[in-house]
Amino acid sequence: MMMSLLRKDLAYAYQILAYLGLDDHTYTHLSVRAEDGCSYYIYPFGFRFEEVTPECLLRVSFDGEILEGSEYQYNRTGYIVHGAIYQRRQDINAIFHIHTPEIVAVSALKEGLQPLSQWALHFYHQIAYHSYNSLALDESQGNDLIDDLQDKFILLMRNHGSLTCGKTIQEAMFYTYHLQQACKTQCLILSMNQELIVPDISICEKAVKELLSFESDLGARDWEAWVRRLKISHP
Repeated sequence: MMMSLLRKDLAYAYQILAYLGLDDHTYTHLSVRAEDGCSYYIYPFGFRFEEVTPECLLRVSFDGEILEGSEYQYNRTGYIVHGAIYQRRQDINAIFHIHTPEIVAVSALKEGLQPLSQWALHFYHQIAYHSYNSLALDESQGNDLIDDLQDKFILLMRNHGSLTCGKTIQEAMFYTYHLQQACKTQCLILSMNQELIVPDISICEKAVKELLSFESDLGARDWEAWVRRLKISHP
């Protein structure tokens, strides 16, 4: 049977984040909406990101039923988060959940992400926020997440991490990389305890429009470069 392109790309996404050092042992998860539109692919909970291959991925229904593959351990929090978003947001086809120290640090700031770098300007007025509520173990918490996300693609989960969504895997990867760089830079800037220079609102508004329209297929160019790098590392 021919391997699904979506399976291959999702496995690449796990491996790219491992290569970039943005994984967190076995505690985060990425997914992509499957070809049928009403289920999604996700890794078997308990794997490290560098272990993920197209063959090991699960196909899961929106209510958390395993349709294809063998689960390593039941991932209730992952299934609640991903299923809720895919069910209510038909424009979202990929979801990345990570929690790097830099993203968690910025999520805990009352002002959240500030427009202090070009990386951050990708997200000017593009971020939603979700208050911490422990683990997502019931459907109401999944509904709260999607209510807070509203019509946006990026959610900072206070004291926890982030959800970066995309119309494609490549777009979700683009947002994830730039969000990490923005948060890492903000942490560095604030640690210097010096007076800040913040661009004017008009510049921020101009920048976000240009940054998000710079290429027609957002994230595709970077994605191809990361896949080439993976193939060099693992021929």
